[in-house]
Amino acid sequence: MASILVMDDEAPIRTWLSMALQSAGYTVLEASNGREGLRVYRQRPADLVMVDLLMPELNGLDTIMELTREFLDVKVIAISGLAADHDMLKTARLLGARQTLHKPFGMEELLKAVRYELAH
Repeated sequence: MASILVMDDEAPIRTWLSMALQSAGYTVLEASNGREGLRVYRQRPADLVMVDLLMPELNGLDTIMELTREFLDVKVIAISGLAADHDMLKTARLLGARQTLHKPFGMEELLKAVRYELAH
């Protein structure tokens, strides 16, 4: 089954995403910030990466830029929860995120996005 790297600094959200993805049969790797996420991805590239935009140490936009520069075929879904982040989500797409999800989103929306990206 496909592997997914979840990068989010909020432990409850990271846990919810991990549990939802694992219950759907995916292998999940976790990182609490962009710097840790890059290290994890370099050691064990995942089939899909979910990146929160607002994280300490290395924010989501910089993480997406680094991932897409170093790994041309990386599949990224950017996520964010602040209303003001709509522009950041648009920027994330310009930097290489294939999809964006605005928190809060439901499990069906999450799994639909994941299935689509893994299939294409």
